Amino acid sequence: MTDTPELSLHNTLSGAKELFVPLDPADIRVYACGPTVYDRIHIGNARPVVVFDVLVRLLRHLYPRVTYVRNITDVDDKIINRARERDIGIDQLCADTIANFHDDIVALGSLPPDHEPRATEFIGDMIQMIGRLIENGHAYVAEGHVLFSVATMPAYGRLSGRSMEDMIAGARVEVAPYKRDPADFVLWKPSDGDQPGWDNPFATVRGRPGWHIECSAMARHYLGETFDIHAGGIDLVFPHHENEIAQSCCAHDTDIMAKYWLHNGFVTMGDKKMSKSLGNLVMACDAIRAHRGETVRAGLLAAHYRAPAALPESAFVEARNVLDRLYRAVGDAPSDSD
Repeated sequence: MTDTPELSLHNTLSGAKELFVPLDPADIRVYACGPTVYDRIHIGNARPVVVFDVLVRLLRHLYPRVTYVRNITDVDDKIINRARERDIGIDQLCADTIANFHDDIVALGSLPPDHEPRATEFIGDMIQMIGRLIENGHAYVAEGHVLFSVATMPAYGRLSGRSMEDMIAGARVEVAPYKRDPADFVLWKPSDGDQPGWDNPFATVRGRPGWHIECSAMARHYLGETFDIHAGGIDLVFPHHENEIAQSCCAHDTDIMAKYWLHNGFVTMGDKKMSKSLGNLVMACDAIRAHRGETVRAGLLAAHYRAPAALPESAFVEARNVLDRLYRAVGDAPSDSD
C-alpha cells in the first residue's frame, strides 16, 4: 500500500517516535490490555479504552484490515478476594462486572474489539506455553509454583529502560524462599480448595496462572508470535509488559513480541495519580451519569494521550463547551446537497 499516508507512533520500546511500518499491511494486529473484572472501571481505567479506540479507528481508515484484541482478566487474586467480601460466587462477580464494563464503554462511544477473550478460556494455551518455557530452561518448578527465570533473559528491562537493581527496588517483589532470584516472577501458582484451579502437569496440586502469562497466551492465540502493536496504560510498562515480553520471546524464540509498544498517561486529580490506594477515584459510571458519555470521552481525549490528564470537575465543563461549539459548527456547515 504505497499510497497509505505516513503514520508515526511513539514506541516505548525505543523511546522514540517511529514511522509505523506494519509487519503485514493486509492485516494490522493490535493487542490492548483490558480490565481485571472485580470492580467497575474508574475514569483512569477508561482512558486507555478510549485512546486506543481512536487509534484502531485511525488504523482502519488507513488499512484494509485491523485485528483488534482486548482481553478480560477473569482469574486473579483480586477477583477471589472481592467475591469473598461480597459473599457471592466468582462467576456471578465476573458476569456482573463484565456487563457493567460493557455498559460503560458503550456510553463512552468506544467500539467493541474484534476479539475479547477471557483468560479462563485459554488455560490450555497458558499451560502449553509454560511447559515450553520449562523445557527450554527459562522456567522452573518450586513448591507447586512455576517461576520464570529472569536471569535467562539478557534483554530483560529493555522496555522500561531500567537496570535489574532499579526494577527490583521499584517493584513489589514477593519474598519467597523457593525463588532462585528475587526478580523471578510467577507463571503458575497452587490453588487452595476454595480457589479457582486447574489440573496441570507441573505439580500434584491444582493451580492457576499468574497474571502476565494470561496476556501472552491470548495475544499469541489471536495475533501470532509477533504482531504490530501492544497497548496499555503507562503503569503496565513494568512489571506486566516487561514480563510479557520476556516469557513470550523466550517461549517462541523470537526477538520481539510486538513491534510497537504504546502507553497512555495517568489520569490525575490535582497533582496526584488517580488510584484506589489514594481513595481519589471517580468511577466512569458516575462521570457518565453526571456529564454524559460523549463529554467524558472528550475530556479523556483533551490532553495528549501520553501526557497526564487532569480531570477535575471543571475539565468536564470545558469538554462540554468544546463539544457544543463543535456541534454548532457542524450544524451551520453546508451539506453535500447544498
